[in-house]
Amino acid sequence: MLSATEIKKKAQEIGFDACGIAQVVAADSEALFFDRWLKEGNHAGMTYLENHREIRLNPAGLVEGAKTVISVALNYYPSQKLPPEAPHIAYYAYGKDYHFVVKEMLNDLWNALFPPAETGTARFFTDSAPILERYWAWKAGLGWIGKNTNLIIPGKGSFFFLGEIVTSLEADHYDTPQKNRCGRCSRCLEACPTGALEAPRHLNARKCLSYLTIENREDLPAAQAACLGNRLYGCDTCQEVCPWNRFARPTHVEAFRPSEELLHLNREKIDHMTEEDYRRIFARSAVKRAKYEGLIRTREAWKK
Repeated sequence: MLSATEIKKKAQEIGFDACGIAQVVAADSEALFFDRWLKEGNHAGMTYLENHREIRLNPAGLVEGAKTVISVALNYYPSQKLPPEAPHIAYYAYGKDYHFVVKEMLNDLWNALFPPAETGTARFFTDSAPILERYWAWKAGLGWIGKNTNLIIPGKGSFFFLGEIVTSLEADHYDTPQKNRCGRCSRCLEACPTGALEAPRHLNARKCLSYLTIENREDLPAAQAACLGNRLYGCDTCQEVCPWNRFARPTHVEAFRPSEELLHLNREKIDHMTEEDYRRIFARSAVKRAKYEGLIRTREAWKK
């Protein structure tokens, strides 16, 4: 039996900014929305989202006999940012690739609860498996899914990485989902440069500059390229305008701090960036997701 109090205490000691616990049940409330979203093609070229539907809607498929999801959040909001006129890189990619950082911390959390870790009773994930991370963070009481589709944590905002431990062990207490507190605010929908947020919690990735500059492998559509501005990798606009992010505070995680070379990037340096430069500057970064060719494609779209 897992002690909810002990889990949250250890999570805080290890450095997580929020932790909640949810009971594993099928995410039936999300199934209709998710299936319709896919059918309409809103996932654009992310065809991997069509795979493992049953597991995605029920994490019991990830761990045999799964009973509990421990959901955590880790702040990545930067203390230093590129200047407004510089090429924009999404804040989440400023430092070391979060996959490695969060997963290591999840491993530390589990080992702190069960040293050494009990083999076969748990698996750890951070954007690395077919699991509805924001849904489980909501179910675990961390916050609510805002109109911009991001998880919003009250009093803290939305600049957080999420991670999960799925385990076959039961907890002595499960948290309650929070009510949506976006109210009548629609700043994110109004500010989206391409209108990709077509309705509350409805993102059309075909229009989204984050998708188009990170996941996309084709040329940027002309209509969306015209809205790029100085965006090179990702787009933080819908988070930057969210009133809840007035509570955002700089991350305490040293690995997420940007290098001096990244902080001094400018258009001229991007214009002359070689593949060797790219590998050096972004060696530890999630920017690798776009590949060198992706950054160059976006750079060329600036000129059209």
